[in-house]
Amino acid sequence: MSQPLTIVMYHYVRPLRTSRYPALKALELTDFEGQLDYLQRHYRVVRMEDVIASVKGEASLPENAALLTFDDGYRDHYEHVFPSLVERGLQGSFFPPACAVRERRVLDVNKIHFVLASIDETSLLIDTVFRFLDTHREQYGLDDNDAYYQRYCHESRYDDPDVAFIKRLLQKGLPETLRAELVDELFHRFVTEDERAFADELYMSVNELRELHESGMYLGSHGDRHEWLNTLSGEAQQREIDASLSFLAELGVQTTDWVMCYPYGGYNPLLLELLRLRGCTLGLTVNVDIADLSEDDPLLLPRLDTNDLPMSCVSYDMADRAKCDHL
Repeated sequence: MSQPLTIVMYHYVRPLRTSRYPALKALELTDFEGQLDYLQRHYRVVRMEDVIASVKGEASLPENAALLTFDDGYRDHYEHVFPSLVERGLQGSFFPPACAVRERRVLDVNKIHFVLASIDETSLLIDTVFRFLDTHREQYGLDDNDAYYQRYCHESRYDDPDVAFIKRLLQKGLPETLRAELVDELFHRFVTEDERAFADELYMSVNELRELHESGMYLGSHGDRHEWLNTLSGEAQQREIDASLSFLAELGVQTTDWVMCYPYGGYNPLLLELLRLRGCTLGLTVNVDIADLSEDDPLLLPRLDTNDLPMSCVSYDMADRAKCDHL
């Protein structure tokens, strides 16, 4: 018997139009509130503990079950999401990368987001990147610029080809040392040179995460440094997972029957075996689908992006219904 579960994935949630970065790809706060209205009308929002119990065969989920997940530990979640969930009596599941909170470092993925949100013309950013590559080509044995562009300039689900090119190149398309240097240079040039202050604004603190946990929200693992875990050696995977579990323990979170949320959605068989050895019960991917707990590997549960669901009850017309039914 099938056990469908709609797992909704959120990242930035903020009053976007009035923010310092209105071009950031984020969910407008009013749309988030409208989507919660829709979810509460059409679904039964369940707790992560309910899902864990269901996977272990200790309970069953209600019909039209939905789970709310929030990646990356943003202060948005504390300032805007948390109060709304408490007011509605809902639980959210939050997945902060350990180093962003512990060390107040801005993750490369976020540096790239805010660089893109800080410029008007993507072509100017691409020119800046190409000039950087030109100066390091011989040292690193780099391909020519056109080869990189042809390799990575393909439209993605939410990005046009040029934005997708920038993200792919800066996330994993270059040697790690060079990639990190380039991302830092772009962030300091287009966003800010004060990374620590920016991190304090962007991410929750340890005390804020403890407050979420003590108020009944769920906290799970998002790794330590938000790496593509499927590209790491087994030893490096262990360091990432163990550092994350140590961080959760510091927050007062139990590290048995815990939940992993894969950064970038990256995983491989080696990582899955490690997670099983470490007592992980659920794993959240970025594969787009409605989960079925009776069929899916519990370490490979798919999710829907917030953009896959209506942003209000009013907007839930037949086109929205058809889209959701197709998923």
